[in-house]
Amino acid sequence: MTGKGRTMNLVLHVWRQKGPDQPGRLEIYEARDVSPHQSFLEMLDDVNEQLVRDGKEPIAFDHDCREGICGMCSQVINGVPHGPLPHTTVCQLHMRHFRDGDHIFVEPWRSRAFPIVKDLVVDRSAFDAIIRAGGYISAHTGGAPDGNVVSVPKDDAHLAMDAAECIGCGACVAGCPNGAAMLFASAKVSHLAIMPQGRPEAARRVRAMTRAMTAEGFGNCGNHYECEAVCPKGISVRFIAKLNREFLRSFLK
Repeated sequence: MTGKGRTMNLVLHVWRQKGPDQPGRLEIYEARDVSPHQSFLEMLDDVNEQLVRDGKEPIAFDHDCREGICGMCSQVINGVPHGPLPHTTVCQLHMRHFRDGDHIFVEPWRSRAFPIVKDLVVDRSAFDAIIRAGGYISAHTGGAPDGNVVSVPKDDAHLAMDAAECIGCGACVAGCPNGAAMLFASAKVSHLAIMPQGRPEAARRVRAMTRAMTAEGFGNCGNHYECEAVCPKGISVRFIAKLNREFLRSFLK
């Protein structure tokens, strides 16, 4: 770790790829005078500004809120989705966690279901297909019911909120050796199935979302637990067990 107020120079090995059907390669860039207080994306911004000044094409990467909420910054840093810190997205990863002279490898998510659009940008619309298949509840339109009409046990409410923390970033898929989306799908299935408002459609939902996972080309869960290890929100693999139980239960009705 660098001292307070000091800057550092880094060597970046960045994946560059012009399009989904084009060959890609790692290219080397120097990041100079990097402040330890910068975020990783701010450092990439500075590198891109220098590339533009040099008349070169900047590195394409996704970002949005830069507050650790949206999960858009889908990058694998030194082989780990979102980088070396647990429960952290790339936009919240600060350069003080690297050392002067470090070589840093920056790559996009690697999954058949997430084709590369350009450089570090991947197409994660496969997640959207899973949500469209059943990641919702059907409710009557009209005025909102009173919050106390449906009684929900406190433990159930907390467990549902634990699952609902999933931001759909795709780190679980990138970290899984099989490219499985089970942690993402199980979080969406679980947070709806646990709540009474989601029970009427639970059987149809879990079957539809499981079919969508298969159709989009995601792999199968191999119990490696890498998904939980790299999840920036710490979603537990226990929700995968919940999805499996819901799936089996759906055929008993």
